[in-house]
Amino acid sequence: MSSKLIRGTFILTLGTFISKFLGLFYVIPFYSIIGEESVALYQYGYVPYTIFISIATAGVPLAVSKFIAKYNSLGEYAVGRRLFKSGLLIMSITGIVAFAIMYLFAPFFAKLVVLNKDQLYSLQDVTYVIRAVSFALIIVPFMSLMRGFFQGHQSMGPSAVSTVVEQIARIIFLLAGAYVVLNVLNGDVVTAVGVATFAAFIGAAFGLFVLFWYWIKRKKHLDELLEQDKGEVQVSLREIYREILLYAIPFVFVGIAIPLYQLIDTVTFNRAMAAIGQAKVSDVLFGILNFSTQKIVIIPVSLATAFSMSLIPHITMSFVAGDLKHVKKQLDQTFQVLLFLTVPAVVGIMLLADPFYAVFYERSEWGLKFYVPMHL
Repeated sequence: MSSKLIRGTFILTLGTFISKFLGLFYVIPFYSIIGEESVALYQYGYVPYTIFISIATAGVPLAVSKFIAKYNSLGEYAVGRRLFKSGLLIMSITGIVAFAIMYLFAPFFAKLVVLNKDQLYSLQDVTYVIRAVSFALIIVPFMSLMRGFFQGHQSMGPSAVSTVVEQIARIIFLLAGAYVVLNVLNGDVVTAVGVATFAAFIGAAFGLFVLFWYWIKRKKHLDELLEQDKGEVQVSLREIYREILLYAIPFVFVGIAIPLYQLIDTVTFNRAMAAIGQAKVSDVLFGILNFSTQKIVIIPVSLATAFSMSLIPHITMSFVAGDLKHVKKQLDQTFQVLLFLTVPAVVGIMLLADPFYAVFYERSEWGLKFYVPMHL
């Protein structure tokens, strides 16, 4: 691999890994603050949000980066800039529409999980939490397009730094907010969890600020590239978005896979537990299944995803240039790295399932070992 490819891959992979690493370890103090019984309420809000955000943005950074890398390799820099300008408006509208739908239909989503009066949380509690997290949808689609634009120029730093800053800001607000509500204001756990889910909006705002800073800093260089535009290719906005959709659809299906697993669990788990007369413990066990174990086993998946994301623009440029031998070499090296990263990580977590869970939370008879293999 070229030094530029290795550097870009390393930066984006490192940024994603740090973000996921922080996302894993914040659950230890958060678990202590709100308690085992409240973890499920937090996840009831996050599962619908994850579905919405996956549909709206899962393929956007990769599709945009692939599109821009393709036309940059042809010297048609203006095409990518047109996509960027029009895309910012479209993603802003998309975010507002997604927020409105999730906020207005929050009671409907709440009814999918609150099925029995013996459950710990009411319909109003879950509705409140879902509405609290929905505000992040206003910002995240806009932010995802900016990340794709930078990645398309083979600049992975802005995406990596914004991802880490977003996670840090979210976690600080989440932990501080939940602690203040419960221990300073003497509020209830529902309010604390609502504040914790609203932290997604705060984190996204900080991540977007970082991207704006990078845009201002690098605009001069980007404008210089624009001056070198050949202007030989005329692509309409309709053709641009048709191509973006074709690029994005496969990524959307990949990105939405795990959230769909979680949605199925969300809809069916409490129903099954109520059917066998276990509604009282349903919320606690759902939290273990859909939140606690998920946070640990997602690390191998994150490594694989981050590595593959950073390679998309490079492989696209090699393909457009007609260097199929280089494309094949890049794909071979990618699969080898993914194999050597993911499989050993999954096997290691399976072998140490009980100690892992005890370190992060507390000893549990349910553990991790039966959940880990799904991430292979």
